Amino acid sequence: MVMPITDVREISRIAYGFMGSKALFSALNLDLFSRLAAGKKSLEKLVEETGVASNRLRTLLAALTSIGLVVRDDNGYQNAPASERYLVREAPAYFGDYYRYQIDRQIYPALLHLDSGIAGDATGLAFETLAGLTSDPDEADAFTRAQHSGSMGPALMLAKTLNLEGVRALLDVGCGSGAFSIALCQRNPELRATVLDFPNVIAVAERFVTEANLQNRVVYLRGDAVDTPWPISQDAVLMSYLLSAVAEPAIPLLFRKAWHALRPGGRLLIHDFMLDADETGPASAALFFLQYLSYRVDGVCFSAETLAAQLEGLGFKGISDQIVIPSITKLVVCAKPKQI
Repeated sequence: MVMPITDVREISRIAYGFMGSKALFSALNLDLFSRLAAGKKSLEKLVEETGVASNRLRTLLAALTSIGLVVRDDNGYQNAPASERYLVREAPAYFGDYYRYQIDRQIYPALLHLDSGIAGDATGLAFETLAGLTSDPDEADAFTRAQHSGSMGPALMLAKTLNLEGVRALLDVGCGSGAFSIALCQRNPELRATVLDFPNVIAVAERFVTEANLQNRVVYLRGDAVDTPWPISQDAVLMSYLLSAVAEPAIPLLFRKAWHALRPGGRLLIHDFMLDADETGPASAALFFLQYLSYRVDGVCFSAETLAAQLEGLGFKGISDQIVIPSITKLVVCAKPKQI
């Protein structure tokens, strides 16, 4: 249960939260955390490396120190443990590009249009549609590369925990960068994937698939998931971060398309932001749903239980769910019956 706040300082913490996020983004754009990876550095050394004037850089470092991203003592500045692990460019778990490209450059400015989305004013949205966002090759490239940074972690987690024995043909609908198909194919040598997304997104996915040396196991399908015909006789259909991005009426339509694409006994895998059953949280998932209202007025939030009720009504069986990213995403799994 979410505890209601009782103090005006807690309200202020929410109201001023964007200031901390912008401090993080500014530091990432300066590659400041990578500069501190070699060890503690003085303000003078950081001024020399970044080219930022001492008064301005000292102000940024004070902000970063105040929110715990940087540690300061008499000998200089160094990364906090989490910053060292996730915000240093060469670190294996580097996550900075997701924050820089998708959160700072796309989601953050899009939220300036949230009032229009909540009011139902489609003329004031950040983008006409996600298809509109990805119609520009540069925007599609930035969006998809950032998405890849954010998706590879959960994709690898899912690949480790998901038993795909007997699955040879996977349809990845709304594939984005192809991160989930890449991770699943790497984990399952017999798996072949067909990935479906907008043309400019597929162009970026092709690069990531080639880098993973999986180009002989992935087929590309360019189009809108809602309108484009899907290939049939699939062993599994995956939708990751797709349902949260489409119109509410499109969700049952996508479920019906998955039903027709699956062979009898095939599985539907739905990975997305998910609310708790009582829809009181978790906050991270709820806020991700909210930001989609900056892009479209017909989106909807949902829980695993909400989806399960719809899936059951369409005839899917064996519906279950599991946490993928704690407090953010879940995986719903169900199957088309072997005999109908």
